[in-house]
Amino acid sequence: MSRTHATPVNAVDARLPASGRLADRAAFEAFRAAATRRWDDLWSVERMVVSVGVDSSSLAKGAVEVLAACRRELTGSDAVVREVSGNGALWMEPWVEIKRPGQPPIVYANIDPSEVPALLTGSLEERALGVRDGDAFGGIPALDDHPFFRHQERIVLRNVGVIEPESIEDAIARGAYSAYFQVLFEMSAEEAIAEVTASGLRGRGGAGFPAGIKWESGRKAKARPKFVICNSHEGEPNVYKDRRIHEGDPHRILEGILIACVVCGAERGYNYIGGEYPLAIQRFRKAVADAERLGLIGQDVLGSGKSVAFRVRTGGGAYICGEGSALMFSIMGVRGQPRTKPPRSVEEGIWKRPTIANNTETLANIPDIITRGGAWFAGIGTEGSKGTKLMTVQGPVKTMGLVEVPMGISLRTLVEDVWGGMRDGSTFKGIQTGGISAGPLRDDHLDIPVDFDSMTELGGMLGSGGFVVFDQTVCVVDFARYMTAFNRYESCSKCVPCRLGNPALVEVIDRIRLGRGSLADLALLERTSKHIIELSLCGLGQVAPMPLLGMMKMYAEEFRAHIEEGVCPTGTCPISVAPSALVAAD
Repeated sequence: MSRTHATPVNAVDARLPASGRLADRAAFEAFRAAATRRWDDLWSVERMVVSVGVDSSSLAKGAVEVLAACRRELTGSDAVVREVSGNGALWMEPWVEIKRPGQPPIVYANIDPSEVPALLTGSLEERALGVRDGDAFGGIPALDDHPFFRHQERIVLRNVGVIEPESIEDAIARGAYSAYFQVLFEMSAEEAIAEVTASGLRGRGGAGFPAGIKWESGRKAKARPKFVICNSHEGEPNVYKDRRIHEGDPHRILEGILIACVVCGAERGYNYIGGEYPLAIQRFRKAVADAERLGLIGQDVLGSGKSVAFRVRTGGGAYICGEGSALMFSIMGVRGQPRTKPPRSVEEGIWKRPTIANNTETLANIPDIITRGGAWFAGIGTEGSKGTKLMTVQGPVKTMGLVEVPMGISLRTLVEDVWGGMRDGSTFKGIQTGGISAGPLRDDHLDIPVDFDSMTELGGMLGSGGFVVFDQTVCVVDFARYMTAFNRYESCSKCVPCRLGNPALVEVIDRIRLGRGSLADLALLERTSKHIIELSLCGLGQVAPMPLLGMMKMYAEEFRAHIEEGVCPTGTCPISVAPSALVAAD
């Protein structure tokens, strides 16, 4: 445990058997009550509680050094120093939350290790950003009043940045495994699936397939054994939502997978995590080990007569392994390449057995849907896109980070309010949607709602919720080349259209960037893209040309400038000066 305190606040209940295993439902309820008392005690006793947000982004900005400085300064005191995860607000890292006696928890932003002594003695109040989960205090506003947090409705992220991610006691005190307990003892599989169906939950990995239909199909499958897979392989630029859930609240993901196993009748669950996420893997493995120690995974869970096994698998960095069938091959230990469909995975997945595969964010919504009801979840969002959505952003915006907002929020609200608008010196030029799988939108498109369907007609897409804002310094031809080259490198090379088509697109774009293109090349790009989209085997190839086509549609004049005038308007491409100017210079 990452605490500095004479009494271990999160020690396991002494009434547990020596093995630490919870034998029945009464033992779980007693453990949950004890964990809740400890959590309440942590915040009610008159002592200082210091929480430092440590995740894979704040590590690079000195968060571990800030944590070490806090521990060093408070050694020998009765203060509690906690290592929590980041809260999604990348722009305020490293941040420290301090609850002093008689005060609410106050969050301080952008703390340098050298500033920790002044921070702890109260000499750095100008860095106070807001009061967490409370009203304004002493001139410090509520954190929820900040534009970055004001529009958020945190369901999946409710505990992120609040609990210690490696503490199962913290997680249980905040409600973890309560929904799992319900499906073990208080709810039938049919009732649980009915709630998931009523919620309108659709897949958060990009496809948007209704989770209830997938679960019902998996439950009805006759072949045994069955498996549940959580797809946690994020491999495209600027998508890091699932990483943050793993780093901040791994028990929420694990609980969602275990619920799916029980409801669908699966004997084993898997979580497939991208190998590029070492901290996420570490914290999730700890969550699995603790759940096994308490008897939440294994034979006869809590005396319910139901058994669930679990495995963690890590990827090797191949983007294609985010595709469902390629992921399953990788789990089985063979090269990750997609296959034709049907059969669908619920009929024939890993080891040719029924397999229910969902995205991390999808499964992370399940515990609240079970405990609060499908109707509650369906009351959030839009008619066709229920609930909230995690969204990430990169680019020259002021308050960059991960947010969880209701479906239907406008792009303008996200860009200009939640993410703080453009940084000084930057002018908005466009926003790349759908991660690497769709086209960009311009300023005149920002008032459309963000959901599964609204952006499609314009060539945009919600996808997994990754956005890139770009300004006047970005050449769209060069940007399109970057995204097309990414798909070229990440192609598994199994099918000809994707294997040969994407390199061909890159060659033509390079010809334009070098000033050797012609107007006929634009038609060639469109024709080749059409063939790749229509003939590729899997989703990677079927959307690979979409960013290029979107850039050509939204910024046609910039492509023509490269071809007709021989100039890159931003000066980015190898040809950045008109040929006539070069002749004059000679």
